[in-house]
Amino acid sequence: MIFYLSGTGNTHWAASYICDATGDRMVNIADAIKGNNTYTLDKDERIGFCFPVHGWRPPVLVRRFIEDLNIVNPDGHFCYALCTAGDNIGETIDILRADLKKKGIKIDSAFSLIMPESYVGLPFMDVDTPEKERQKKELAAKELEEYTPYILYRRSGFEHLDIGRWPRINSRVIGGFFTNFLITDKPFRVDTRRCIECGTCAGVCPVGDIKGGKGLMPEWRHNGLCLTCLSCYHHCPVHAIEFGGRTKNKGQYYFDKNKQ
Repeated sequence: MIFYLSGTGNTHWAASYICDATGDRMVNIADAIKGNNTYTLDKDERIGFCFPVHGWRPPVLVRRFIEDLNIVNPDGHFCYALCTAGDNIGETIDILRADLKKKGIKIDSAFSLIMPESYVGLPFMDVDTPEKERQKKELAAKELEEYTPYILYRRSGFEHLDIGRWPRINSRVIGGFFTNFLITDKPFRVDTRRCIECGTCAGVCPVGDIKGGKGLMPEWRHNGLCLTCLSCYHHCPVHAIEFGGRTKNKGQYYFDKNKQ
């Protein structure tokens, strides 16, 4: 069973690749969290957690999901984690490991993939250049191909993690600030002169935080569910969405299978 969360599509691509190799079921955390999170695993079924890194931490939604998660028979089932990030992951896996330990689940192997940058919510951050995007995707595809046999054959004790420098400061200090102050839908704005009311932004929001659709001007619900994944911003075909003034004149990115 592959529990996954994806905003701009990087993690969905990786989780789908693993699913094709293992035949394990995929469960979208953004949908599953709305229901009864009790699961019974099939014989020899793996437990996978695939998600993007938010502020050098697992996304808030992933951590909430794990709090409510009840796997009836986790003992003896191989468990792995795979996270995607634009740069490095800090102590993301350590935080995930502690959360899962409370549920009686032990991570056997863990992996990270460096993917094209999509977080543009701070003044000094932008998407990668086309060349860097291409290089990252090529390397990630190669690494995912290398990681998959470890998952397929349930090999424990393997870690390939891009932890980076100052992991504790990044995850515990800066990550705490990110979680407490930067995860919000309040700065989102729509340029009504550009918006074509196509409904794309509402359709791609992983948590359904945008009220809109074909023929409607999008509105954010301000209900506390926003992940600030910026998927709405990146997918807008006319660049009509901004995150306050922080995204002005910045680029857009989402994982496009047709460009692989």
